[in-house]
Amino acid sequence: MMRFRPGLTGTLLVTLVATLAVPAPYVLLSPGPVYNTIGEVDGTELLTISGTDTYPVSGALDMLTVSEYGGPSQGIGIDQAITGWFSKDQRVVPREMFYDETESAEENRAQTAADFSSSQSYAIGAALHYLNRPVNESVIVSSVMGGSPADTKLKPQDTITAVDGVAATSTKQVVSIVRGKPVGAATTFTVTRAGTSLDVTVNSAARKDDPTTQENEDGMPYVGIGVDTLYVAPFTVTFSLRDVGGPSAGMMFSLAIIDRLTPGELTAGKTIAGTGTVDPDGNVGPIGGIQQKLVGAKKGGAELFLAPAENCDEVIGHIPSGMTVAKVGTVTEAMKAIETYTAGGTVTSCEAK
Repeated sequence: MMRFRPGLTGTLLVTLVATLAVPAPYVLLSPGPVYNTIGEVDGTELLTISGTDTYPVSGALDMLTVSEYGGPSQGIGIDQAITGWFSKDQRVVPREMFYDETESAEENRAQTAADFSSSQSYAIGAALHYLNRPVNESVIVSSVMGGSPADTKLKPQDTITAVDGVAATSTKQVVSIVRGKPVGAATTFTVTRAGTSLDVTVNSAARKDDPTTQENEDGMPYVGIGVDTLYVAPFTVTFSLRDVGGPSAGMMFSLAIIDRLTPGELTAGKTIAGTGTVDPDGNVGPIGGIQQKLVGAKKGGAELFLAPAENCDEVIGHIPSGMTVAKVGTVTEAMKAIETYTAGGTVTSCEAK
């Protein structure tokens, strides 16, 4: 029988506890809250539309979330990692799969918020594109990099109406104007902020980490803003959900808009869940954490789950008992899957060859 000296035993225990507390470069993913996009959140409708005809809805079109522990920099404890590795509902993945290691927690929060805002804008574009209804487009500031030339001058959600006196018509045009000048040159952005038109002048700086720097010894000129296209309906669409980030709710938002703008109840009273990014043309893209979202959907009572086609490899072998998973690549395919399922037909599944 082995014997330990009291002092040595205490040292081993302290060392073990300290080891378990050391952050590991992993993120722990768990099923997060489920939100019905045609229902209410804390007594308030998640999606409201006014200024045009709308129709009754029923059932649920659930958007799914993933709770992440470990953040962009802190990691998780070894004990959390071990628990996650042996859990059926959780998953432990390298932190670098979800976060840019050079990005601060504040920058990450700003980016996920911008992604969520863009997903709502793109959902409006995708829904109206599907319905062949007009949509208004404008160029906006989607994000501002801290410490950049534009920091404190331009703000997220500023609408860019002109650059150096030339009407802003696309994001590529705005980027081209900035990059077409020498490093340090001034660019004047005419923006609308809170209903007021402003002229904001920003002098560019050299961005040494840009991939094109190899072709430009002085570095690529940049002002430190992200630009995006904002899609606005000719009526009012309001999303009430807060404290959720990322782009993965886009498809479900677009389906909710379509459901409210068309006669008949899309879900036929059933609970349908799904996930996927969406672009203004209605293309559905892949997301992270889909296995945890399958678990969340099952707990939420979903009968049908709409999965991005590019996530199907991760879905196979993880489909909860009694749930049907449809493979979708566009909003049109998602609508067809719902209509087929509610009519008692067979949907195209992730397991189909």
